[in-house]
Amino acid sequence: MHDDLIQFGGAEKLLLAIHDIWPDAPVYTSVVSKKWRKVCKDLNITVKSSFMQHLPFIEKLNRFYSLLLFHVLAFESFDFSQYDVVLSISARYAHGIITKPHTKHICYMNSPGRMFWEPHNYFENEKIGSWAVQPILSHLRLWDYSAAQRVDHFIANSKTPQARIKKYYGRESTIIYPFVDTHKFKPVNTPNGNYYLIITRLLAWKHVEIAIRACIDLNISLKIVGEGPALSALKSIATANIEFLGYVSESQKLTLLQNCKAVINTQHEDFGIVPLEAMACGRPVVAYGKGGVLETVVPGTTGEFFYDQTSVALKKVLTGFNPAKYSSQTCRAQADRFTKTLFERNITLYLGNE
Repeated sequence: MHDDLIQFGGAEKLLLAIHDIWPDAPVYTSVVSKKWRKVCKDLNITVKSSFMQHLPFIEKLNRFYSLLLFHVLAFESFDFSQYDVVLSISARYAHGIITKPHTKHICYMNSPGRMFWEPHNYFENEKIGSWAVQPILSHLRLWDYSAAQRVDHFIANSKTPQARIKKYYGRESTIIYPFVDTHKFKPVNTPNGNYYLIITRLLAWKHVEIAIRACIDLNISLKIVGEGPALSALKSIATANIEFLGYVSESQKLTLLQNCKAVINTQHEDFGIVPLEAMACGRPVVAYGKGGVLETVVPGTTGEFFYDQTSVALKKVLTGFNPAKYSSQTCRAQADRFTKTLFERNITLYLGNE
């Protein structure tokens, strides 16, 4: 099970890795985009979508349909009576399926839905405020709690969602970390870039403006890879030393990572793959010191933290930052603690034991 197949992010990489382990298992989801249909066809993935597939403008309005409770109906409508085990990969709805007593449901929870449980952060700086949809969100929280009680076993992707699973659902969970494709990344002997790098989807809650303002004040170069609804607002405050690159190919991304001074991570991510990709390329990370980076970045060794989510706090770190202080080999060794091979071994052992 997967929430939807529209974007290409960390959760989708997990799905593909799990499909590599069990290639004959079909994938159920609410909606599949045209691009993902091609991916599934090319990879010989059997994908089964819900009635939502036939709704108008589904790719653009998928988030809006959430507020109409269509995803709740979609996931509860699937029939899994023919299966012994169902594995859901969820950050919103996929764990809300209903299974028969003989079917074991294991959920790999990236995070309990932020829209339900942390609406003030989720709707920050958006035209629609959480107050406007509060009655719907209250209903969704009740549904989400109830749905979580139907899950047999939870896996959390790091300590942050593990704490949320305990707080919001009252359930215990086992941590199995996501992975970075370390074989796709490698350090270069002499990084030659004079820029800092951000790679992220441009959303208000990620606070990329912190890095923009800090780099403007310090007159240092910043390259930003990514697209998203916050792009226009971010461009409006940028100056000539801030470069927006939009979508880049994997080979371009690799070159950018290999040659940057450091990757800057301004958001509070539950885990975060980009810092690991940077370290796999031998580059250090400057990160807001909350969430998953506390489990992946070693301060003083593979990067540095700033603990107030402000441009002032980031500036203090960047002012004295020296990329030469951080060993390329040490950064790479840290990334090697989160390989795909290790993830596949851990998830296979867990499902085998449970």
